[in-house]
Amino acid sequence: MTKQVLPLIEKIPQSILGFLESSSSLWSSSLSKTAQAHARILKSGVQNDGYISAKLIASYSNYNCFNDADLILQSIPDPTVYSFSSLIYALTKAKLFSQSIGVFSRMFSHGLIPDTHVLPNLFKVCAELSAFKAGKQIHCVACVSGLDVDAFVQGSLFHMYMRCGRMSDARKVFDRMSDRDVVTCSALICGYARKGCLDEVVRILSEMEKSGIEPNIVSWNGILSGFNRSGYHREAVIMFQKMHSLGFCPDQVTVSSVLPSVGDSEMLNMGRQIHGYVIKQGLLKDKCVISAMIDMYGKTGHVYGIIKLFDEFEMMETGVCNAYITGLSRNGLVDKALEMFGLFKEKKMELNVVSWTSIIAGCAQNGKDIEALELFREMQVAGVKPNRVTIPSMLPACGNIAALGHGRSTHGFAVRVHLLDDVHVGSALIDMYAKCGRINMSQIVFNMMPTKNLVCWNSLMNGYSMHGKAKEVMSIFESLMRTRLKPDFISFTSLLSACGQVGLTDEGWKYFSMMSEEYGIKPRLEHYSCMVNLLGRAGKLQEAYDLIKEIPFEPDSCVWGALLNSCRLQNNVDLAEIAAEKLFHLEPENPGTYVLLSNIYAAKGMWTEVNSIRNKMESLGLKKNPGCSWIQVKNRVYTLLAGDKSHPQIDQITEKMDEISKEMRKSGHRPNLDFALQDVEEQEQEQMLWGHSEKLAVVFGLLNTPDGTPLQVIKNLRICGDCHAVIKFISSYAGREIFIRDTNRFHHFKDGICSCGDFW
Repeated sequence: MTKQVLPLIEKIPQSILGFLESSSSLWSSSLSKTAQAHARILKSGVQNDGYISAKLIASYSNYNCFNDADLILQSIPDPTVYSFSSLIYALTKAKLFSQSIGVFSRMFSHGLIPDTHVLPNLFKVCAELSAFKAGKQIHCVACVSGLDVDAFVQGSLFHMYMRCGRMSDARKVFDRMSDRDVVTCSALICGYARKGCLDEVVRILSEMEKSGIEPNIVSWNGILSGFNRSGYHREAVIMFQKMHSLGFCPDQVTVSSVLPSVGDSEMLNMGRQIHGYVIKQGLLKDKCVISAMIDMYGKTGHVYGIIKLFDEFEMMETGVCNAYITGLSRNGLVDKALEMFGLFKEKKMELNVVSWTSIIAGCAQNGKDIEALELFREMQVAGVKPNRVTIPSMLPACGNIAALGHGRSTHGFAVRVHLLDDVHVGSALIDMYAKCGRINMSQIVFNMMPTKNLVCWNSLMNGYSMHGKAKEVMSIFESLMRTRLKPDFISFTSLLSACGQVGLTDEGWKYFSMMSEEYGIKPRLEHYSCMVNLLGRAGKLQEAYDLIKEIPFEPDSCVWGALLNSCRLQNNVDLAEIAAEKLFHLEPENPGTYVLLSNIYAAKGMWTEVNSIRNKMESLGLKKNPGCSWIQVKNRVYTLLAGDKSHPQIDQITEKMDEISKEMRKSGHRPNLDFALQDVEEQEQEQMLWGHSEKLAVVFGLLNTPDGTPLQVIKNLRICGDCHAVIKFISSYAGREIFIRDTNRFHHFKDGICSCGDFW
């Protein structure tokens, strides 16, 4: 205690002095005693003493009475660093970081320089707030005052830069640190791992070895976890191998950290080796290890490994069950996943949001869209709240079957729980509305998003492309180029697809060249497929075929399929046969190729060849995929199959079709028998055309919805020319807006006109 303070303390009554010096000191006693002592100090007339006031500030702060503490601080005419540090420390401890910075600002305005006790607290505050600029300014204060050489200050400064993601600044502080230890080195290594900087990680490990600092298992686990979580899977595997070569024994955390990277890298053999190590070390009873093993086998497509591991695990644990459901779904065994999920519910397992999200995502990704919607409803009934992962997992199911009502409800839910600021939720909403035919709503969602990443831009471009609005896609692309974001291969796929929808060959070639020349993106098969489609639909089949021959790698079924489809439009038998032969080799069990070639022959009246193709299909046991359409009526999705006579309302549908057919004939419309593709009588051909699933769905919609209600139909195949003409007529005759989404694009029919301009 300083000599200056002693005369002031002599003025304090002995009882208070005793209270101050007693074992139950002022700052650790009850709040009421603190208040009593404060009152007696005020009466003694020494309340402005810095030492006494600092003790009072500390005591009030200890009971979270920060307003009282601040009032005492404000009452001191000449406060000291110690006076401010008591409140700064208490506010920081209470996680009131913004208020702590505010008190420091007042301290600095008094001309007081923080000491080695205050600075670490301030750097901690900046780290928690990710306040890099404020931290940098305080760093400057430390440098000017010469306190930046203090070990505690350096340590807190280093961790502040790490928390703010400023690796270069953290490295500069690290290089100046005189007292490095394994904790500090590990933190720096993990930071570089999260950034994917493999060379820096190796360099620091080498520096540690030279300095005699040996990394421990925590260091290695941090490295692996950092690389894995940031998506640098190859680097994670490399460091795992290095760790093993240096003689470190991986523990359960190590195994759980590296297995996701092994799975994402599809390194099944290494995964099996780790599995063997796990068995030898007796780690198979660890739920995190089992979950990671199942996940790895799921990602590498080893279904037997998934099932065997799960069956051998002795206890039913939620995390393991979640990994099992995901692994089954990822490998197309969604029915098995649904069966197991039902079993988990029967056994009253505690299914969490991850459990529900996993099965919903599995259904949405494997064509079980109606089941996904039902599970989403069950999830909420069960009292499990969907999160920012559940919503983007479920919305694709709404888009896949154009369940607009469900999609809107989900949008409303996202608004209520404040999830619209999430870019993944926003992107999923944009995609859902576009697939449901409401591209204007996609634009509204996009405009309202506070932040947009490249996925959001790509979703919007893809939506407009799906609707055949090439000018809008090109306009959005121009806007994208004015941002800090750079287009990727998906951006150019949407652009080229949009050009193909309306036959913009010059623009298509421009973007195809721009992709590699200006952005360094090498064309992928999907880009070549778009160009082949664009050229073929524009009647430039030979140019499309020449482009295929120039592809620097082996063309896939998408490329040859684009050429075959174009041959169907242009009735080119010679190139169709070339494309079909390639497809027979690539996809021998795909009936679509045989059907399309058969249709090309039929359009040319080559019935001998048609019969030959059909006989070949029969000998191979292949059957044509039936035309199927979906329509939503009153929040329920109905399925209609081509030529289906068993529908409960088939009589009413047939009667309505006859009515429409008569009205069409009165208006001079005749069926386009080129799309009947059967060597039968004309009347039978007409009946076959009226049995197409999209016509059945539209008429079903007319019968079951109020006049004027828009109709939304999805078809699993491309819409044929006759159906296109009929639905154009119905939109005018019935006064309905009709949205048809086939496998290629959207058709928006209104007042007898289609948005595609009859080019599709």
